Amino acid sequence: MAEPSWQELLRLRLAERNSSESAFAPIIEQYRRLAQQTKLLKERNATLLRAVGSVKGNSNSSGTVEDNPVRAAYLNSLETQISSLRDELANLYKTQGQNAQRLLSMNETLREKEEVSRIDSESLRKARDDIASLRRKVDQHAELMAEKDRTVQILHDEINTSLLELNQVEERNQTLAKDNAKLLQRWLDAKQLEANRMNEANDFYENMRSR
Repeated sequence: MAEPSWQELLRLRLAERNSSESAFAPIIEQYRRLAQQTKLLKERNATLLRAVGSVKGNSNSSGTVEDNPVRAAYLNSLETQISSLRDELANLYKTQGQNAQRLLSMNETLREKEEVSRIDSESLRKARDDIASLRRKVDQHAELMAEKDRTVQILHDEINTSLLELNQVEERNQTLAKDNAKLLQRWLDAKQLEANRMNEANDFYENMRSR
């Protein structure tokens, strides 16, 4: 498995960090909207309170809440808003819990990916070490084979030289053998001539004695 380049690894880490940091973005956005709604409600409530005060000032009797329709409407509006805000807050807490669980899951996934990346990096380092070792062995083997080739070439040259010298010696031996044969034949011829002469001398001597 090929290890990503450091630029790609950095990009992946930044993307994972941005994803982790943006996990709470919906919560932040909901809080912002809630704050805006709260501000608008406060402004509206202030307006209603001023209207209620104006109505009370113009009224001849204090009356009760039930007797004052504006105040009753105002309280009903507040209760409705409070209920709505409570629902939004409950949804907000629910979303926050979901996002927290999602963040934990993403952190666990990130940890697993980092562990896998570490294992892959270690495997890649070992593979590179093995490749470097094999390359050194190949280089050493190549040097050894080159040295053996040089030795074989030297031995081949020496064998050729020895064969050449042996051929020259054999040629000299053949020449000497021929010369020795000639000398032996001449010696035999000389001895045969000498024997013939001695035989002739003996025959002459015998003939002289017999006479």
